[in-house]
Amino acid sequence: MKSTVYAVLFAISAWLATNAAYAGTNQVAIKNFAFVPATLTITAGTTVTWTNTDEDPHTVADRGDAHLFRSAALDTNDKYSYTFTTPGSYAYFCTLHPHMVGKIIVTASTGGVQK
Repeated sequence: MKSTVYAVLFAISAWLATNAAYAGTNQVAIKNFAFVPATLTITAGTTVTWTNTDEDPHTVADRGDAHLFRSAALDTNDKYSYTFTTPGSYAYFCTLHPHMVGKIIVTASTGGVQK
């Protein structure tokens, strides 16, 4: 029983450590055939960078009609960046593995300096 509890705690802490590395950043990891985090909220004018950590190539492509962004195939440790200037919701996917999906939510920039 004790070893089972330790195993569960270890698994949870490993998951938290992996996903916490991307919390509060403008980074999206591509790993285990998924975008991590799957949804990222940013303010307008923010640049998001995707990094492929898988052994297989992946892409990042806008699902919208405008086709705002589309990377070339990213090999292991390759990066792709895009700056989001307009508020809205941007669904994207990997063109090589269409089951891989993600979303960027862009909110309006306050534009002012807080006092």
